[in-house]
Amino acid sequence: MTFDTVLIANRGEIALRIIRTLRKLGIRSVAVHSDADSGARHVREADIAVRLGGGYLDIDRILEAATATGAQAVHPGYGFLAENTAFARRCAEAGLVFIGPPPEAVEAMGDKIRAKATVSAAGVPVVPGIAEPADDLAETAERVGFPALIKPSAGGGGKGMVLVRSAGELPEALESARRTAAAAFGDATLLIERFVENPRHIEIQVMADAHGNVVHLGERECSLQRRHQKIVEEAPSPLLDAETRASMGAAAVEAAKSVGYVGAGTVEFIVQGATGDYYFMEMNTRLQVEHPVTELVTGLDLVELQLRVAAGEPLPFTQEEVRLRGHAVEARVYAEDPSRGFLPTGGRVLALHEPADVRVDSSLMVGGTIGSDYDPMLSKVIAWGPDRASALRRLDGALAATTVLGVPTNIAFLRALITHPEVTAGDLDTGLVERHLDALVSHRAVPADVLAAAALVLHHDRVPATPADPWEVPDGWRLGESAWTTWRLEGRDGVAEVLVRGLPGTGAEVRLPVDGVRELAPGPVAPARLARDGDDLLVTLDGVRRRYAVARDGDTVWLGRDGDAWALTRHHLGDPGDRAGAGGAGDGTVRSPMPGTVLVVKVAAGEKVDEGQPLLIVEAMKMEHTVTAPVAGVVAELPVRAGQAVDMDAVLAVVRRDEES
Repeated sequence: MTFDTVLIANRGEIALRIIRTLRKLGIRSVAVHSDADSGARHVREADIAVRLGGGYLDIDRILEAATATGAQAVHPGYGFLAENTAFARRCAEAGLVFIGPPPEAVEAMGDKIRAKATVSAAGVPVVPGIAEPADDLAETAERVGFPALIKPSAGGGGKGMVLVRSAGELPEALESARRTAAAAFGDATLLIERFVENPRHIEIQVMADAHGNVVHLGERECSLQRRHQKIVEEAPSPLLDAETRASMGAAAVEAAKSVGYVGAGTVEFIVQGATGDYYFMEMNTRLQVEHPVTELVTGLDLVELQLRVAAGEPLPFTQEEVRLRGHAVEARVYAEDPSRGFLPTGGRVLALHEPADVRVDSSLMVGGTIGSDYDPMLSKVIAWGPDRASALRRLDGALAATTVLGVPTNIAFLRALITHPEVTAGDLDTGLVERHLDALVSHRAVPADVLAAAALVLHHDRVPATPADPWEVPDGWRLGESAWTTWRLEGRDGVAEVLVRGLPGTGAEVRLPVDGVRELAPGPVAPARLARDGDDLLVTLDGVRRRYAVARDGDTVWLGRDGDAWALTRHHLGDPGDRAGAGGAGDGTVRSPMPGTVLVVKVAAGEKVDEGQPLLIVEAMKMEHTVTAPVAGVVAELPVRAGQAVDMDAVLAVVRRDEES
């Protein structure tokens, strides 16, 4: 290995993943960071950290940092500049090794039209389609057949894709796709491909050196997606047999050879689930987010291989020496709220527990702030097992043992997904998540035991464990019995009243709402007790004891159990009952559905609005959300302005009903 210092032009969990391999190899790591990431974990764990004034896309500052720290090479990770050919060429001009493929290979595979033509000439099967400017898409789409998928030629990540099921839908779909392509990628060129019904997304990991050796490391199944974004990935695929695996692997190797590829890359195929027919989709010319599952089943360190290949070393094994052992599954943990349409969330991490018996690639740390500047992926939990069923069970157990308090996440959704009968049976396709979304996303009220636990925590802080004088107990005493203290707890779905009396540590009683968080009428009396076990709470309610992770943030109690988390905020008696949810509610208060920036304010204070009328647009992580008026009336309050950063649930406006105004 010729490198002693490598700069990582990335952030978050992938930067930490690269640091781990560099440390193993005795190579000094250089982290770069934006101002928003000045206290981030990758900055703390690198050997050297350099501030970037312009962020992770500032090529000049990154190259300056590499020169100043004596780095010989730059690892781009994935995203940001990983597939930026100008950056790769600038690295070469500066005497730095770009740990990635040659720029010419990136360019050849970055254009979907050119990529399809290149690999097709090499004998790799491609989806039938037509590309601009060769034909008029609207006139010749019949040759492709319907349903058809319109794609931006320069795009990625599913952005701009439009499904068309008939010729009548085509003109409007082409206009929409062209507009999106131009805005997102600066290139309005489109292609139209036959849409494969019930498709499976299977990709092949390839590795190539500069000496002409190209091998594949088996496949990954990535069919569990939402809006063309991967959620859960596994290796190997439950669909492929040994013969199909060898055939697809050979096709991927030919695709890589056709562009003179060097380094780690992924060739993505769309597979007809019923027939097993496969077609080339695209090649990702970088390390993939889901690379850990390949590492677990092959025993290879892909980042180490990237470094060795970039240093000019030949691959240390042949295709015949690649062996797949067992099964691995990865779940992506995001800062998002599935019950709110998977909108990004944010906040400060108040408590954290990540399981130690599986692999966790994570950038999380207690006290870290999750904002709206970057992608909402927080970590990846990856489990290995001797077979698929055991790997899924271990992953479910690991997610149940994962606690993130202070930031809403998708962990409960992930558990529901990987235990769904079709998933456990391996009966996958890219539409599975959308078909079963209502069943996978929890819209239930806060469980009664969670309400009781939050009320007992608040009550314990207020009532001394062993009061010196019964008359000093804050909830007061009556002759013959103690009085009830009412705790009003506001959750995502509304407000509940929980009544508590007695001493939580030795003997308390609780009266809970009869219908979760939505009902204020208290139910029957239940004995309760609160105890601590290390950082956890043990709450016994009606003879059943449960364990919770707990954290406090002012008047808000965060509780975590079995991978789920709830935030319940104390309200004093006399506070308004129900509040507005995301985008508004019956009382006319409009709150931000996610942490982000107010992009546009469409109304003014005092203006009359109709129910459902757009009021503002909030943007976060390149996602726009239009916030509408919950009721017809007059805009009584408008405390925000365009360009202002807002937290999730921050008040954006108050609309006074017509009858009130």
